[in-house]
Parts: sequence; structure tokens; C-alpha cells
Amino acid sequence: MRFFSAILALLLPLAAAAADDWPIPIEVRKLDNGLTVVVSHDRSAPVVGISVVYHVGMRLEPRGRTGFAHLFEHLMFQGTPKAPKGVFDKVTSGAGGWNNGSTRADFTNYIEAVPVSGLETMLWLEADRMKTLDFNPETLKNQQDVVKEEIRVNVKNSPYGGFMWIDINQLAFDKWENSHDGYGSFEDLEGATLDDVRSFHRDFYGPNNAVLSIAGDVTPARAFALAQRYFGGIPRRTVPPRGDVSEPLLEAPRRLVQPDALAQVPALAAGWRMPERGSADQAPMAVLGELLTGGSASTLYQGLVKGREIALGVEGLSSPWAYAGPTLFTVFAIYKPNTSADAVLAAMDEEIAKIAKAGPDAAALQRVKTRMLADWYNGLEGVVERADTLAQLQTLWGDAGVARRIPQWIAAVSAADVQRVAARYLAPHRRAVIDRQPQPAAAIAPPAAASGTKP
Repeated sequence: MRFFSAILALLLPLAAAAADDWPIPIEVRKLDNGLTVVVSHDRSAPVVGISVVYHVGMRLEPRGRTGFAHLFEHLMFQGTPKAPKGVFDKVTSGAGGWNNGSTRADFTNYIEAVPVSGLETMLWLEADRMKTLDFNPETLKNQQDVVKEEIRVNVKNSPYGGFMWIDINQLAFDKWENSHDGYGSFEDLEGATLDDVRSFHRDFYGPNNAVLSIAGDVTPARAFALAQRYFGGIPRRTVPPRGDVSEPLLEAPRRLVQPDALAQVPALAAGWRMPERGSADQAPMAVLGELLTGGSASTLYQGLVKGREIALGVEGLSSPWAYAGPTLFTVFAIYKPNTSADAVLAAMDEEIAKIAKAGPDAAALQRVKTRMLADWYNGLEGVVERADTLAQLQTLWGDAGVARRIPQWIAAVSAADVQRVAARYLAPHRRAVIDRQPQPAAAIAPPAAASGTKP
């Protein structure tokens, strides 16, 4: 029995290493009109996931039209001359599937899951709305009102109002493309015209500005043939040049206090600019973010919520792999009324300084990396999630194969790497902080008077 146990002890690490190296099936082809098609064959179930990612998001929406990229995402579900309003949703649900869409800083994605028998129909529908939409004033007005209602529910009439991702960007960044409110102002949304909508579709929703990704029970040969059949005849379009949106790390701290009539307890958001995508610091920063804020075992949760008992909750907000311009690693903390933002920030600085000085504990680093690898692979098991992840990576990195390399990058991160990025990127002078304080509505000044400015 001891001999068997010894052999098993030798074999288990080898088996674990083999299991960790999942060669995700990825094949990529570009059509003559510029549409990039990514296919990941998976025969485990007779279903397919589809993602169409357009390389346009909040960062590229027109000046004076804040919220327009998000508004346009809604308009894409409002029908075309051949498939009127409601058809897209009815066909998807009628096939036993579902669909959704979302708008991010650098891209807008549209996803569907259907039985494999519904694949051709969904590709026809996606190609149809890539060609054109049913541009009419009634639909535009309706969706302007829908987006405005979202803002009322999620921002204006909600405690904290998204300040940890909307307002913190406005404080932390200088260029309009990076700092403006992607949800949009009512004035800008109402000012959008049919000509704006037509121009946006023409400029950014062509095949050469898109990635079609299909994952599931379809062979690459068939998927490429279907992509050619339904999308190949759509002419490529001229995409407006992308401006320089880069911004260096902050050299002086920025801080703002905001009142909140709906919050019961104070909260703060601290944001630091992330390393550039593709840099040697990106993977270590992703690991550091998980180490600091990844669940109840994280450094900041244990230090601020459990240890010092000054915070009620700590959460990290970042998208460590899916960005193509300046982005933040943000810590959002709800803290106790009997303490202060200064005390919370000092505690946060102390925990980060420990890592910057001595590096992370070896066991904690291994735990975090194991969790990140498990989360990454789990996120690729579902066909929709896999299709969408591959489409995003192909769009932003120009290479869906990055999905295979991210686990390698995570595994290769050392304690010294984490120590280095903690010292470089999360220093106190490189952050922007918003302190959100509960305050009766009657005591809050008009928004223009209450807004802060950058130093």
C-alpha cells in the first residue's frame, strides 16, 4: 500500500499539470470583406454559442453624445427592414435559446445560445442587422427613454449611483474618451438624431470592424462556410481613425468628496491606472488585484473587514484582460460611520505596502493563482462564454489564441513580479479617491455646485 501511495504521489503532479494545460480548440479565418471568424469546436452538447463583437464602445462614441454607444446597443435589437422589431427575440427564444448584448469601453458584444439546429437562422439575423437597421424616429425615441430609465434606476435613484465606475473615471482620467460618463447625460441622449444613428452604424458596424465567434457543436469547416454564406456579401466600410487615448500614470493623488442622499453608510472608491495591455506588468497586476480583493480570503478583506473591522465590505473592480486603452483597478469599500475615509485609505496603504516591501506570502500567492486558473477555465466551459471571450480577445489583442496563453502568464507570475507592480502602480500618489458621504437630500447642493474638479 505504501508503494502504491508513493507512485500515486509522483503521478498526481504530472496529471495536474496536464489538466491545467487545456489546449482550447481555436481556428481563425478572415473573410475578404475583413470580417474575422473564430471557431471553437466542442461536441459535448448539441448547442452553439455565438458572439459578434464590434470594435467600438464608450471610448469611441461621438463627443457631445455621451451614452450613445450604449443607446446604439439597444437599437440593434429594434429590428431591420427584413426582420422587424421583435423578430430577433422571438426567433431566438422560439429555438430554445437566449440572447443579450452589452457595451464596454472598447467594444460592444452581442451573444446568443441556441441548439445547433438554430445556428444558420441566428447567423442570418446577425448578418441582417450588420447590413442595416430600421432607422425610424419612433424607435429612436423609445430607446432613448429606455436608456434614460436605466440611468434613473441604476444611477440617479440608487445608493452610491455607480460612482465607483462612472465618477471615478471622470476623476482619474484627463482625456474625454477615457473620462466621460458612458451611461450618458439626458441632454446628450435626447440630442441623438437619426443621422447620428445611421452614421454610427455605417462607421463602426461593418464587417471589417467586427469579429464573429462560434463555439460548440459545429466543425470549423462548416462554420467558416456558413460565415461566408451569410456575411461574405456585406461590403467592408471605412472605419474612422482611432485617436491616441493613452495616459501616463498619475504623479499626484486626486480626491473628491461627494454627498449621497440615498446611502445609509459612507463608501469610497480608490482607482489606480492599470499597466498597458500586453505589457510585462499586466499578468502580475491581474494576480495582485485578485490577491487584494478576490473574495473573503483576500488581503484587503481580511485586513479591513475582519482584522481592523473598519469596513463592511471590500470589492475589486477591474477587467484585467479585456481592455485596449487606459483602465483602472478600483477598490470599492463600504466603511463604518464611526471611522473615516482617511483611516480606510491608511489601512489599505498599509496592506499594499507590505506586499510592495516583502512580496506576497508564498501560500497566498499559490492559492490566488490556482483560483484564477480555475476561474479562467471554468469561464471557457460554456459555449457562449467561450465564444464571447475568444471574440473579445481577437478584437482587442488581434489574437484569440491569447486565451491559451493567459493561464501560462498567470502561472509564471512570481512573488517578485507582484511586489514590483504593487510598488509601481498602487502607490498612494498614483490614485484617485472619491469619498461618498450620506447626506440628506435637502442639504445637497445642485449637481453643478457639488461636482469636484481635478487638481
